Amino acid sequence: MKRFISDEQWQVFMEQGYIRLGKVVTDDELRTLQQRIDDIMMGTAPIPYDRIMMQLDTTTGLYKDMDPQTKGHKGATLTYRKMQDLEWDPVFLRYMQKPLFRHLCGRAYGEEAPGSCFRTMFMNKPAHRGTVLPWHQDVFSDLDRDPEITVWMAMDAATVENGCVCVLPGSHLRYANDGRIAFLTEAQVETLIHEIEPVYLECPAGEALLLHNRLVHSSGLNPTGCPRRAFSVCYIDGRTTSSQGAMFSRIFGEEALIPTE
Repeated sequence: MKRFISDEQWQVFMEQGYIRLGKVVTDDELRTLQQRIDDIMMGTAPIPYDRIMMQLDTTTGLYKDMDPQTKGHKGATLTYRKMQDLEWDPVFLRYMQKPLFRHLCGRAYGEEAPGSCFRTMFMNKPAHRGTVLPWHQDVFSDLDRDPEITVWMAMDAATVENGCVCVLPGSHLRYANDGRIAFLTEAQVETLIHEIEPVYLECPAGEALLLHNRLVHSSGLNPTGCPRRAFSVCYIDGRTTSSQGAMFSRIFGEEALIPTE
C-alpha cells in the first residue's frame, strides 16, 4: 500500500481539487470492510448504535425526500443511504488511521498538527435505487478553520452506470467558504458546466480519491443490480474548534482513539 504522495501529486491536487490515490486497502481488508458495513446495516455488529447517525435511502431518488439523519438503528435492511460517526467502530477506525492518511493530514495542516475527523460517512446507493446528490461544495458554518481534505474510498466499483461521483475540476478555487453546505443554484451550475467539463470519477473497489472539500461535485442514481457503497473521511486540523461546541474525534496524535476490538 502507498504510504506517501509526491510533491507533484500534491500540486495537482491543489490545482484541480482531486487526485487518485490508487489502492488503499488489501483484498482481505476490503472484504472485511464490506462485510462489516453489511453487518452494521443488518444490526448484527457489536458497535454502539446509539452513537451512529443513520439514514435510510429514499424511495423516490429525490434529495428533498430524504428522512432526517438521526442516531440509532432503523431496522435490518441494506438500503441505508448514509451513516456517520463510524470512527466508533474499531474496524473502520483501523482503516482511518493508515499511515497514508496521516501523511495527507500533514500535507494539509502541517506535520506537527494533530489530526481529527470532522465526519466519517458510509454512503450507499442500493441496487436499483439511490438518491441524486445535487451539485454542491462541502463547507461549514461553525468551524474556526476550513476542512481541506476528504478521502473517498470505493467499497464497490463506482461507475457512471451506478452513480459515481462527478466533479468540476478546479471549481474549489471559484467560491469562497460562505459558511454553509453550499448547494449551487441552477444558474451557478449552468455557468460552471459551460466553463468546466465535468469529470466522472469511476473508481475500482478498494481504490480511493483525495477530494478538496470545496470541489463542486454531485452523483446520480444506481439503476444497476449491485450496490454502490463508499466510505469517506473528512480529516481536519485537530486544533479546530466549533462555535456550537461540537467535539471532533482525534485520529492522529496525542489522545487519538484506539481500536478496542
